Order: sequence, then structure tokens, then C-alpha cells
Amino acid sequence: MYGMKYILALAGLAILGLAIFVLMRVNPEPVAVTPTPPPSNSIPRIEVIAEGLEIPWDIAFLPGGDLLVSERPGRVVRVGKDGTKMPVEYESDVRHRGEGGLLGLELHPDFDRNGFIYLYVSSPDARGQTKNRVRRYTLSGDALVDPKLILDGIPGAMYHDGGRMEFGPDGFLYVTTGDATKGPIAQDINSLGGKILRVKDDGTPAPENPFGTYLYSYGHRNPQGLAWDSDGNLWETEHGPTGEEGVCCRDEVNRIEAGKNYGWPTIVGDQTRNGMLAPALQSGSDTWAPASAAIVGDKLFFGGLRGEALYSATISDGSITDLVENFKGEFGRIRTVRVGPDGMLYLTTSNRDDRGEPKTGDDKIIRIDPKQL
Repeated sequence: MYGMKYILALAGLAILGLAIFVLMRVNPEPVAVTPTPPPSNSIPRIEVIAEGLEIPWDIAFLPGGDLLVSERPGRVVRVGKDGTKMPVEYESDVRHRGEGGLLGLELHPDFDRNGFIYLYVSSPDARGQTKNRVRRYTLSGDALVDPKLILDGIPGAMYHDGGRMEFGPDGFLYVTTGDATKGPIAQDINSLGGKILRVKDDGTPAPENPFGTYLYSYGHRNPQGLAWDSDGNLWETEHGPTGEEGVCCRDEVNRIEAGKNYGWPTIVGDQTRNGMLAPALQSGSDTWAPASAAIVGDKLFFGGLRGEALYSATISDGSITDLVENFKGEFGRIRTVRVGPDGMLYLTTSNRDDRGEPKTGDDKIIRIDPKQL
């Protein structure tokens, strides 16, 4: 009897052990796993990609990754992907005085085929007076050759020379010109000063320009930034008065429409007048000294010279909101902001223009990841 009980007990233990074994196979003990950390962002937020430049004014992106840079004293520099700098030879009569010199630089949309590069230069005319011109060159090796005069007779002076150039979505070249310190010419539609001009790639007026001439818009003081949003709207940044005209600051961001009058010198800031447009955004008594414009998504970016910041704002339904100062005072004077083929922002500093305080390595080109602002 006791033997039978012993056998039954052993059988029960065997069945219990088998059950435990089966349960462990079905529901095994969890194994502790150390989670893999998410990959860190491999794109630096800020990266200096070139140093030792002198008043770099504009940037163009060459196929293959090199940059072309215009320096206001009159040099064109090719910057390699490793930051090395090589001079680009070209024939020129640049006059570097005050804000004039070698300014805008723009590649033709079909550059891969034709090699065309456009330069905006301040030069003496036959009487020795400063005039601004646009010339087209062809890049051949390390030289710009075959110069062709595209635009001539743009008023020039020590100050207010404009100088920004951009090819628009319509394929035409847009050129900003300053009032050359003579405010009334901005209201004169027979003058090329204080305007945004629109031309074909050979320099002839674009068809359907509002006055049948070079003019696209007028009433500008010293516009230096152009950029188009995803809806095709053209945005412009413009320097306001410095106080010599009786009022200070009032730097502007404008939404540009063909044939419209933006008021200078009749109105400034939020002032209004029949037939003249007030800016979409203006700085009031603050000073930005906006010298460029670039758009990424719904964000407008522009450099501030006296403001010493990278400004950003939101574009929404044709309006500008939520202005933010980035890197205030960190890099000094910021002139150009361009969007590279990699989607990054490329900034030029302007600390060697006799208005800034140069730091080690100035002037620089700095790459910024807009997603990390």
C-alpha cells in the first residue's frame, strides 16, 4: 500500500515537472535587453566652412560642391569642400568705396550647360562717377571669361547701392537697386535707382513688365534681399532710414507685387498713402539692417548687419509673423543668407567692412542646420 502511494507521488511530481517545463517553453522568462539609444544627429548645428575672407557679399553653389564667393573689394574666390580658397581671375573695373564694390553673384539656372555667371559691380563711368552694372561671364576653369554688359546706368554712390540678384521661378533675373542716397529717384519710374528690375538672361526687359521697361517695382530705399515662397510670392528685405532723413530705422520686409509703389521716401514704416504699400513687417525703432533673404518651408530668414543676428519669421497666408533673433551678437554682422543644395543655410559675416569688430578667422562662411534652430 505504501509502495503504491510512493509510486503515485513520484508520478505526480513528474507530471508537475512536465507542466512547469511546458509553461516555461510557452512563456519563457523575459531576457533583459539594453535598449539601443537613438542615433545622434550627425549634422552639426553650426559649422564654419571657410575663414579669412574679406567682406564676402554673395555666394553661389557650383556643381560638385565648391562655392563661388564675391568679396566686396573686387575679388571672386572659389572655396573648396575642404575650405581651401582659390582666386578666380576676371576682367573688371570694380570701385570699392563705402557700400559699393563687387556685390551680387548669381548662376544662370542652366549653368550646367552654359556656364553663365552674373556679377553686380560698382564702377566709374566716363565722367568718373560711380555707376552700378550687371555683367555676365562664363566660368572657364579658374577664370571668368567673355564678359557681356547686361545692365548699365544704375545709379551708384558711397551708400545705398542695392546689389542682390536672383533668378525667379519665371526664369527671369531680378535685380535690386538702391537710391544712391538720392531718395526722390526711387519715385521716378524713368530712373533705375530705388527699384527692383526684371530682365531676361541677356539683359533685355522681361515681357509684361508693368511699365514696358526694366522696372518691376519701385519706391525702394536700399533693397538687398529677394526670395520666393512655395506659393510663388516674392519677398524682399530693405534697409530703412538711419536718422539722417528725419526718422530712424523702420527696416522692412515687403511682399512684392508687379508695378507697385513701396513708398520711399514719401512714407516709412507703417505710414500709409494712397497708391503706396506699407511693409508686411517693419522694425520700428529697432535696427535690423537686413541684407538678404532666404526661405525654407514656411520660414523666412535674413541676415542682420547692425542687428548682428540671423532673423527668422513665419510666412502665413501672405503675412509675416513670429519674428525671432537667432545667434544675437554671436557672429557679429551677418550679410548674406542662402539655402544650399543640401538644404542648409549658408551665412556670410561682414566684420571687416569698417563697421564691425573682426574676430579670429573673420570674415567667415558659416553653415547652419535650419531644423535645429
